[in-house]
Amino acid sequence: MSGDHSHDPHEHLHRDAGPLRIGIGGPVGSGKTALVAALCRELGGRLSLGVVTNDIYTTEDADFLRRNAVLPDERIVAVQTGCCPHTAIRDDITANLDAVEDLVERLHGAGSDLDVVLVESGGDNLTASFSKGLIDVQIFVVDVAGGDKVPRKGGPGVTGADLLVVNKTDLAPLVGADLGVMESDARRVRGERPVVLISLRAAGGVDPVTEWVLAELHAHRHRSEAAVRA
Repeated sequence: MSGDHSHDPHEHLHRDAGPLRIGIGGPVGSGKTALVAALCRELGGRLSLGVVTNDIYTTEDADFLRRNAVLPDERIVAVQTGCCPHTAIRDDITANLDAVEDLVERLHGAGSDLDVVLVESGGDNLTASFSKGLIDVQIFVVDVAGGDKVPRKGGPGVTGADLLVVNKTDLAPLVGADLGVMESDARRVRGERPVVLISLRAAGGVDPVTEWVLAELHAHRHRSEAAVRA
């Protein structure tokens, strides 16, 4: 399936109002949950955040976030998809959409309107993409351990995501991956869409993603205000 969402059957559900909804996808082990945790630690003191995680049969990712106390428990919701991960974020988004809307309404009722909701997909492959009925923008995470050939393989996740994150750059010498090749291939297949190479183990490693999130939130608020004025 292409990364073009122009025929997304759920697109009529998409709303500019409310929190910025960010989808985070990528293969198993690429570091999606670690990225969510890092963003929560970095932004949790400045913004009102919520997280929806997806696992096929468990609540492991949500449990990891709760154990590490990246957000209060009531701000983390787990969805057990019981199916291929991309089905729940792209084809039948009902469970995720309900989880996001319940989180938004519950926290609004508690007097804490959300700024950003992070929707983490279960581990998938390079074909994964989010329905625009569920999210506003999407991040796709790949890791260096998968080899420097991954970006040039393309796929909707790599080519179509609003931000591509090449994670675990610290492992490059250990696995023989050429970061220069990965970056140039990624930029070639993605055109003008942004690419960042990070290591979450490094001090400030999440900063490029944090800056992108803040810029997207600013743009989202501007669109929302313009819609209200109209």
